[in-house]
Amino acid sequence: MKKSLTSLLTIIVLVYIGFGALLYLFQRSLLYFPTPLVKHSYPEVIFENESEFIHVIVLNEGMDTAVLYFGGNGEAVALNAADFAPLFPSHTVYLVNYRGYGGSSGTPTEDGIYSDALFIFDDVATRHAGVSVIGRSLGSGVATYVGANRSISRLALITPFDSVRNVAQKLYRIYPGSLMLKDHYDSLSRVNQITAPTLVLIAEHDEVINILHTENLVEAFPTSQIRVETISNTGHNTISSVSRYYQLLANHLNR
Repeated sequence: MKKSLTSLLTIIVLVYIGFGALLYLFQRSLLYFPTPLVKHSYPEVIFENESEFIHVIVLNEGMDTAVLYFGGNGEAVALNAADFAPLFPSHTVYLVNYRGYGGSSGTPTEDGIYSDALFIFDDVATRHAGVSVIGRSLGSGVATYVGANRSISRLALITPFDSVRNVAQKLYRIYPGSLMLKDHYDSLSRVNQITAPTLVLIAEHDEVINILHTENLVEAFPTSQIRVETISNTGHNTISSVSRYYQLLANHLNR
């Protein structure tokens, strides 16, 4: 009996360690889903940063103000072009393909994406009177990083979360997420450095980001700085399928 119990405990420990090792080794494959190059007819500019070449789609060239868009972890940002060009007629819109996405070189990491985001922002800011930032899902973590480290006009966060660490810890409670994770995207820790008027869009039936993670982020903002809207009858990936999504973005950024 004692031997059987010891064997069972050994198996449990080995399974725990083995699954934990797999999570650690393949964590970035679970976080990033690079999208292939999408053929389109819109202009592109290529930014070289840290020996990587980042492809950025440009809409409505030559406007006084600009919008930077950072998409989700499996999003082909080019697919937003047809909707965003008429939605922001007075802004030049920059759709950023992360490292490894949409023709950009390299592989995605938090530090690399942050570096590219600031590099692109600094270049764009020299050519426009003001720059607003939109971040969707994973991109919300990039957008808050830019908003905390640069002076931006307005900020829009779509299906955002407090931090990847908190999201992962809730999914894998038995593992020490803070010790295992390489990429944290900790938006919550940066709220007090963000001064731009902020819009948060929530999908009513978000099946990817638990509403508690969004609410935790929202509650950290001063109420006078933030506006929160829930898009009814939408999920994490379908929030952009309804007209209200675009109306709210346009109203916020076109002010």
